[in-house]
Amino acid sequence: MADILGNKITTPTIDIRRGEERFHTRTPWLDSRHSFSFGDHYDPKNTHHGLLLVSNDDIVKPGTGFMTHPHRDMEIVTWVLAGELEHKDSEGHNGLIYPGLAQRMSAGTGIWHSEMNPSKEKDVHFIQMWVVPDTERINPGYEQLDINAQLNQGRLVPIASGRGHEAAIAIRQGGSVLWGGRLKPAESIGIPDAPFVHLYVAKGGVDLEGAGRLKSGDAARFTSGGGSRITADQTTGAEVLIWESSGDA
Repeated sequence: MADILGNKITTPTIDIRRGEERFHTRTPWLDSRHSFSFGDHYDPKNTHHGLLLVSNDDIVKPGTGFMTHPHRDMEIVTWVLAGELEHKDSEGHNGLIYPGLAQRMSAGTGIWHSEMNPSKEKDVHFIQMWVVPDTERINPGYEQLDINAQLNQGRLVPIASGRGHEAAIAIRQGGSVLWGGRLKPAESIGIPDAPFVHLYVAKGGVDLEGAGRLKSGDAARFTSGGGSRITADQTTGAEVLIWESSGDA
């Protein structure tokens, strides 16, 4: 169906994905749930949403992690929920990622990196998200920024943006923005309005207008719409990650 100018009209949809229904990888050192096809898990109907290709919820045991491995032509954003993650790469970057520190690695023409849990006692829990770059074969790059002060004010904060938002790390994808929110109990916010929006509840729970309750690990995929509101759990509050995309991968 099209309008009088020939533009395609798409009916807005909300697709709820429950955490327990996601692909699950479990090894002695890793407990990982995948929002989209990843590794040995493949479903041709679930490969991405908009420009977001990967959204993995990983728990890594103490003293273990992802040994040195390569990436190419991908914008990779890592967001730690609990514990610390040690990053090292072939471009000489080395540091600890902790809750509230936004980190982006641009793989570009090729980069090798490792992600390890340096603790001897505590798990590290983090979300890793990949979006396709709008320009291939760029030089590899790395950026990090502590945005705890902004997050602690409530509301949504731009974590990673291809649109030059202040207080956000830059990604080489002009069609995407990652928003984060540490919502206080009963705090209500609006969902960005975009062709593709992926809402992920990282902690706590929310009530999604028109769709009901979402708990930690649940996601909602909006197509051709947004503008709905979420309200954080009245007891626990919530931490949410929201990708908006102006195009499709």
